[in-house]
Amino acid sequence: MRLARVLVCALALLSLFGCQSLREQMLAANYPPAFVDGFEAGCSSGRSAAGPLGQFDKDVPRYGAEPLYTQGWDDGFRQCEDVQRIDDWQVRRGEQWRDDEWRQHVDQAVAKALRR
Repeated sequence: MRLARVLVCALALLSLFGCQSLREQMLAANYPPAFVDGFEAGCSSGRSAAGPLGQFDKDVPRYGAEPLYTQGWDDGFRQCEDVQRIDDWQVRRGEQWRDDEWRQHVDQAVAKALRR
């Protein structure tokens, strides 16, 4: 769990470095290539799993044989799935707010029309 927090903080700091890809940022921060490979595949899978048509990108033989790939995949999956779920929730919340606002407008218009 502590490693996941450290990774989240590191990735947040790395995002400040500019236009480098996440892979380049992680490698520049001296993450092992196997971990980075796993993180990318896990992150892609986590984002996908949070959606309606979940699809996994996992090198299963490598996942079973390389502990760094396994750890990277698991970390990437958890973090990106959480972020995707939060993003989806915020979109749904915004849509609900707009629907509620529209419903209030319609109710007020109907009440005004009935008062005449």
